[in-house]
Amino acid sequence: MAGVYKAVKVTDNVYWVGAIDWNLRDFHGYTTKRGSTYNAYLILADKITLVDTVKAPFKDEMMQRIASVIDPADITYIVSNHSEMDHTGCLAETMEAVKPEKVFASIMGAKILQEHFSFSQEITPLKDGETLSLGNRTLSFMETRMLHWPDSMFSYLAEEELLFSQDAFGMHLATAERFDDEIDPAILYFEAAYYYANILLPYSALITKLLEKVAASGLTFKFIAPDHGPIWRTDRETIIKSYAGWAAQKPTNKAVVAYGTMWHSTEKMAGAICEGLKEGGAHAILMNMDAFHRSDIIYELLEAGALIVGSPTLNNNMLPIVADVMTYLKGLKPQNLIGAAFGSYGWSGEAARQVQEILKDMKVELVEEPIRAKNVPNEDVLAQCHALGKTIAEKLKA
Repeated sequence: MAGVYKAVKVTDNVYWVGAIDWNLRDFHGYTTKRGSTYNAYLILADKITLVDTVKAPFKDEMMQRIASVIDPADITYIVSNHSEMDHTGCLAETMEAVKPEKVFASIMGAKILQEHFSFSQEITPLKDGETLSLGNRTLSFMETRMLHWPDSMFSYLAEEELLFSQDAFGMHLATAERFDDEIDPAILYFEAAYYYANILLPYSALITKLLEKVAASGLTFKFIAPDHGPIWRTDRETIIKSYAGWAAQKPTNKAVVAYGTMWHSTEKMAGAICEGLKEGGAHAILMNMDAFHRSDIIYELLEAGALIVGSPTLNNNMLPIVADVMTYLKGLKPQNLIGAAFGSYGWSGEAARQVQEILKDMKVELVEEPIRAKNVPNEDVLAQCHALGKTIAEKLKA
């Protein structure tokens, strides 16, 4: 199967054989401004092993990369670390083409793959801590349940000190470069944080426990090979420490003021709050939901201490864009925030209290009752907004 796509050498015995999706711009409501990669890896051992596959439309790209190193029919095993379709979309076709001796997944992965594809070939389940001999190489497995699916697991190639980390330590970033040290660090860490905020944030408590488990295991890593984005071969410790920091969700002196507006009344209130935050010494971020995507807002909240949300009332409800963003934020479960709600209205005025109820559900510590302005906010209302900003800034200092 000759073709233009070639494998990329990671070590003498491991090759990247994935695919680059330059055009991806949305992933489950998370904006992916720089595309993505779907990473698959080929282990050259006595029993040649493919670790993960790629999204269905990219099968031929993956198969060409494999064929640039070996005959795909020589693959003995396939290991699926994560059952989501961007990593298993072409698994059935790959199995048909390769005819592997065995396909492995976690216990939950074996069940989920069968539910997705109804394979005729049995998927062999692997337990946490189990090892798999590849002849002259050994893979060991660590369950990482709910990071970020029930089936997720790590695979570790001991002889190469290489961790196949599925979606952990990854990012949505399409580049021709395959390694962390080949990419602008500012882009690298922005996209890593953006990915964490939009994909892994709800599982932060589990990530803290997993990092402790990995540290206790004594495993050492020369490479961390995720299923999206570049392979870490230089800044391995830095990305692990970054995950530990993001998972801790320690509040900072940063406050995010996110709002929707119809005729700029709620916007004026947001501006006054922002000025109060700055005067009080907080680092304020002002985000109009018409200008910023929901995934931008959760990114800014990743390292923040306060969330203040405003909405005008439309048809007895919050503005649709505000409802969209609040639903998204609630699902991602940011922790350890203080905040408040505000908004303007013409006659009924329900929106600010609806926002407050969602903030309560998110376990945001509310500083005070919602500030509401009838029609255009007057000087008294703007002074209340300014004072709210200062109060929140003082609490962040404390």
